[in-house]
Amino acid sequence: MSIALLLIPDFALILFGFFLNRFTDWGRGFWSGLEKLIYYVLFPALLFNSIAKTQIDFVTAAPALKTALVLVIAGVVLAWFAKPLLRPTDKSFASGFQTAFRFNTYLGLAIAGRLHGEAGIAAFGIIIGLVVPLCNIASVWALAKHSDANLWKELIQNPLILATVSGVLYSLAGLPLPELLQMLISRMGAASLACGLLCVGAALELKNVGKNAGLIGYFTAVKLIAMPIISIFTAHAFGVSGVYFDMVVLLAALPTATSAYVLAVRMGGDGPLVAQGITISTLFGMLAIPLWLNVSRFL
Repeated sequence: MSIALLLIPDFALILFGFFLNRFTDWGRGFWSGLEKLIYYVLFPALLFNSIAKTQIDFVTAAPALKTALVLVIAGVVLAWFAKPLLRPTDKSFASGFQTAFRFNTYLGLAIAGRLHGEAGIAAFGIIIGLVVPLCNIASVWALAKHSDANLWKELIQNPLILATVSGVLYSLAGLPLPELLQMLISRMGAASLACGLLCVGAALELKNVGKNAGLIGYFTAVKLIAMPIISIFTAHAFGVSGVYFDMVVLLAALPTATSAYVLAVRMGGDGPLVAQGITISTLFGMLAIPLWLNVSRFL
């Protein structure tokens, strides 16, 4: 089965979430509550379960981790060039900056599992354990002038980082997961993927995109064109192969994170601009992900 056909159920859930939000009266409060449940409870359970059951070979993972590090740094640098090239306002630049390199973890974990099962989720989880803090540091740094948020406190309390670190430590300890606990967190993890994709669709915002078309277009091109190209050539240069190769290309081709909107609003940024950027990135990401995963196998 082709990668595009393999991903149709995931993209269908995103569209279903969009229509649910558009044609029901559940309100933003419902979706916000569901997003918090996924982010703080269900996704951490999925990550911990997948990583804790995996025998981690850091020698094998090292080239992929180096590739991911180069990838994020490249995305941050390319995003910064929007300022001298397009001359946006400080607020618009600081808000949209993060959309060029942050990635949608919900969609990434779902596709990782679709492509390689629990091995894919574990590999993706190890990679994001490295890059999530870097992306958060860069994003908060750009918005820092609009907020007094404590960066290090936010990183230490990040549930995805905590789940990844806990899973790695449990795996290294060589302890088995009790059967009842494994059943519980497996069900929580399964629920997280479907609910996460529905929330991605519910967050899509199509109003007034043209107002910020130049800036949004630039950041989207960095995320969905430049970063995948960089990931493929860097992965080959570092000798990344197998599951980890697919995971670094997937990471690069993912649309931007829906949580970028939450961060922008919380830190006094331009929320509507970020929401528009997320929407455009997600819509084009549905094409970019299967495209780059297929192209990477021929380069």
